[in-house]
Amino acid sequence: MSHPVYIIVAVDENFGIGFRGRLPWKLQKEMKYFAATTTKTTDPKKQNMVIMGRTTWESLGPKYQPLKNRKNVVLTSQKDFKAKGATVAHSLGEALLLANSKIETIFILGGAKVFAEAVNLSQLRGIYLTKILHSYDCDIYFAGIPAKFSKIKKLGSEEENGIKFEYLVYSK
Repeated sequence: MSHPVYIIVAVDENFGIGFRGRLPWKLQKEMKYFAATTTKTTDPKKQNMVIMGRTTWESLGPKYQPLKNRKNVVLTSQKDFKAKGATVAHSLGEALLLANSKIETIFILGGAKVFAEAVNLSQLRGIYLTKILHSYDCDIYFAGIPAKFSKIKKLGSEEENGIKFEYLVYSK
């Protein structure tokens, strides 16, 4: 059983995605969009699965761990790592195998190392990208959109606190 897999990521103008283990911005509308996109299913009997690296998991903080109404999978090389409310996997391949018949769509949430591996997955259907039209201090970057994802669909745009951003989907 092969599930559709998507990367979902928010980037600034320079493709920055993080600063010191956190998001460099606080955009409530973007967070609501992220939650809705990664939670919504067409089959009410199913849920989506989210896969993230350990640093991304830790950046959520206890208040948001695990992300509600989604199967959470945390990737780490630490053999004895525990993530309350989530399943721990030690490779992206192992994580993908955790998707059973109750899972509709798999979303890769990051961070940079996980994204770098995920862009090469044969089952990757596309990339949900929020383009924040502003520059932030970042120390972690998204490697960019692979050429095979050449179709771009604009899902909408918003503004919050004077910062404009667009919701895009890149697909094959």
